[in-house]
Amino acid sequence: MRKRVEIEIAERIFSIETGRMARQADGAVLVQYGDTIVLVTAVAEKVPREGRDFFPLVVDYQEMTYAAGKIPGGFFKREGRPNEKEILTSRFIDRPIRPLFPKGYMCETQIIGTVLSVDQENDPDILAITGTSAALSLSDIPWSGPIGGVRVGRVDSRFICNPTYSQLKDSDINLIVVGSRDAIVMVEGGGLETPEPVLADAIMFGHQALQQILDIQDQLTAAAGKPKRAFDPPTVDAELERRLRELCENDVQIALTISDKRERSNRIQEIFDGTMERLGEEFSGREMEVTDSFDKIVKTLMRSAIVHEKRRIDGRGPKDIRSIDIQVNHLPRTHGSALFTRGETQAMVVTTLGTTADEQRVDTLTEDTTKSFMLHYKFPPFCVGEVKMLRSPSRREIGHGALAERALAAVLPPEEDFPYTLRVVSEILESNGSSSMATVCGGSLALMDAGVPVRSAVAGIAMGLIKEGEKVVILSDILGDEDHLGDMDFKVAGTSNGVTAFQMDVKITGITREILEQALEQAREGRMYILDQMNKVLERPRSELSVYAPRILSMQINPDRIRDLIGPAGKVIRGIVSETGVKIEVEDDGRVNIFSSDAEAAQKAVEFVKALTAEAQVGDIYHGKVKKIVDFGAFVEILPGIEGLIHISHLDHRRVQRVSDVLNEGDEVDVKVLDIDPAGKIRLSRKELLPQPHDSGDRKNHASQDHRRSSHRDHRSGHHRHHNGHDER
Repeated sequence: MRKRVEIEIAERIFSIETGRMARQADGAVLVQYGDTIVLVTAVAEKVPREGRDFFPLVVDYQEMTYAAGKIPGGFFKREGRPNEKEILTSRFIDRPIRPLFPKGYMCETQIIGTVLSVDQENDPDILAITGTSAALSLSDIPWSGPIGGVRVGRVDSRFICNPTYSQLKDSDINLIVVGSRDAIVMVEGGGLETPEPVLADAIMFGHQALQQILDIQDQLTAAAGKPKRAFDPPTVDAELERRLRELCENDVQIALTISDKRERSNRIQEIFDGTMERLGEEFSGREMEVTDSFDKIVKTLMRSAIVHEKRRIDGRGPKDIRSIDIQVNHLPRTHGSALFTRGETQAMVVTTLGTTADEQRVDTLTEDTTKSFMLHYKFPPFCVGEVKMLRSPSRREIGHGALAERALAAVLPPEEDFPYTLRVVSEILESNGSSSMATVCGGSLALMDAGVPVRSAVAGIAMGLIKEGEKVVILSDILGDEDHLGDMDFKVAGTSNGVTAFQMDVKITGITREILEQALEQAREGRMYILDQMNKVLERPRSELSVYAPRILSMQINPDRIRDLIGPAGKVIRGIVSETGVKIEVEDDGRVNIFSSDAEAAQKAVEFVKALTAEAQVGDIYHGKVKKIVDFGAFVEILPGIEGLIHISHLDHRRVQRVSDVLNEGDEVDVKVLDIDPAGKIRLSRKELLPQPHDSGDRKNHASQDHRRSSHRDHRSGHHRHHNGHDER
């Protein structure tokens, strides 16, 4: 039975419909906003596989090119592996819904969001998040939703709910806010050095805006929802928990004071193995149950020490940040490098400068564009002491890289001022807590080490939360175990002026605005401390690029002269490249970038370009060649392909009867540009460069003077005395 609900958001209709498509799925909805439409389905197996000890949730968001009236590129002409946008959106969906499944639920569950139509104004990712909630709520799958998602922008200091693509171009904030009725469950995004109070306001604005989305989901579920299937959560054996506490609680408590991650993990494993032996046959066949109860003891003891003693696993207090060690320029042949170590987390980050030919082509539903800044994050298995086959980047790696990229992109110089393609690679060499934020710190240092003129240094910090009843402890610079056993983790990156990237996941029913503001302030204090440590090593970008980095000489030419520089079938520009060894890139707006590590070769190429594309300037003097004689004057080529007219009245101070009395075709002559009219016609004068006659004798001498008197001048055909400026980048 078809049902549809709708509301108006930002003067556009937002609707959710069920019962028309994908009716054999456990839950299926069609979400529409403007002309953007997403189909979301939810399906779960009825009985979990025996022996499974994890919840296999799979989320796949896919953008079909037909949605934008496009045909995929490539040989096969069909959609291939997920692009970065699809992977990131899948993560945006997964993170807020996963904690809302009941504990102990092990049935394999799959969410598929398919973009069916896009209108070039409304991003389908927000629709997919809300659609997932609606599909799960309508289905019989156990789930404690609904949730809703909105995007928050800010233009002219005014918050906007679900800004369009065009509005986002003028927005200084771009946040995805996902929440339930009483709680914010996920935030992802960033800003242009956004102050913390403004960020908090934006999050709360988004949470308020999504309430109406929850309202219509409740209406739809009441009208078309299925009864939830029976699910009995695993029972807790009180006797087992009592025996475990009796056997291992004291040992675990001592083990949790070991600051070294590997030593602590090994000791806890030894305690668990010993406990299993001591239990003997009493709990045979209940290994999974014993493991869950043991993990619960570890979690309870760790949280208790933090809440009641303000003591963390490694002995730090709640606000303490681990020791930081920084090295820069430690790789001799790279363009910029940094080794950032914070406690047991270490990121080696390298910056490479390239040309526009190195830009990444990005084919999306809305446009085909290029990226001139890329950050690639790598998390090899050895960084956590594991053995694993190396494969293509995981979703986690892509997500962490995108977060760090967003944090650093906000401070990069404009492309017109620094026309390099930038690639930053973060190799995580050791990990125990927020390697993505170590990537931000190391990436900022590597960019500055490479001489990239960033506006400011950027640092990142991962924060945690432990909430027991009314007691709340916010943790700075969390460890991996604190992330796993805590109630909230959020990552904040930014400069001394404000936040550039933000990510938050909440695992409990809700946090108040007061907790949010306190956490943001504590994160700001930690960020300022880290920035201070970074500034002690490298306070500002290096004034010179690495000797191994390409240099760029940039100059501007008239776009109409691009064809002269390129030449027929590229013959002219290829000749310059062949003779000088440089690389030349020409933009449609007439900007010419010359790349070379050889300054002399680059300068030679500049002179070639100037000679081919120079424009006549009023008042400048040129040494040209007479191309044509007419009754009223002479046409002179003053620059390659550029001619001007010397009217007969401007050939000499005396009256000239015939042009041929003074000039003939092929003669070389110095001229001055008198005027250039709107149509581009150039008036020249020879007379302006001749001495003023003092008497009749002088005039006679001038009349007979050979016009080649100026042949001794320094400038030759095709060169002029006015030099177009260029600057080295």
